[in-house]
Amino acid sequence: MVTGTPRDAARLALARELGADHTVDVTDGDPLRQILDLTGGRGVDVVLDCTAGAGTAPVLLAIDALKRREGVMVVQGELAAFPDFPLKKLTEKSIALKSARGHSYRACELALEQLASGRFPLERLATHSYPLAETDRAIRTVGGEGGEDAVHVSLLPWAAA
Repeated sequence: MVTGTPRDAARLALARELGADHTVDVTDGDPLRQILDLTGGRGVDVVLDCTAGAGTAPVLLAIDALKRREGVMVVQGELAAFPDFPLKKLTEKSIALKSARGHSYRACELALEQLASGRFPLERLATHSYPLAETDRAIRTVGGEGGEDAVHVSLLPWAAA
């Protein structure tokens, strides 16, 4: 299951094509209700928070959407502070909180093996590439200001402008 907003339409469509069973537009009604309905009221086992700049809302939704006991939540942890963090709810549900920052050498090996396997058309995730001279355009594209459906934007310092 992948969640997003209308701005993520291309990402959500690609997620479905790559095998996501469901996508949820978090602006279309109550996202928690949608997730619970899709899971028969059980909730999810694992949440991977890949949001950037969305504030506390995705983490709060994740805590509520996790199953009753022993779910796992992986977050990027980009917030310097989290006012009124629901630590009690996290503890009552025995949620394991993990950070997405950093990775091991072995994790890189596994990722490269997955990419090289051709099992999934992961090249479709890279929708835009720009030379370093077009950094501003790349940032605007990933920010949704370019009018293009960007899933992932890369800067290629060696590419000619």
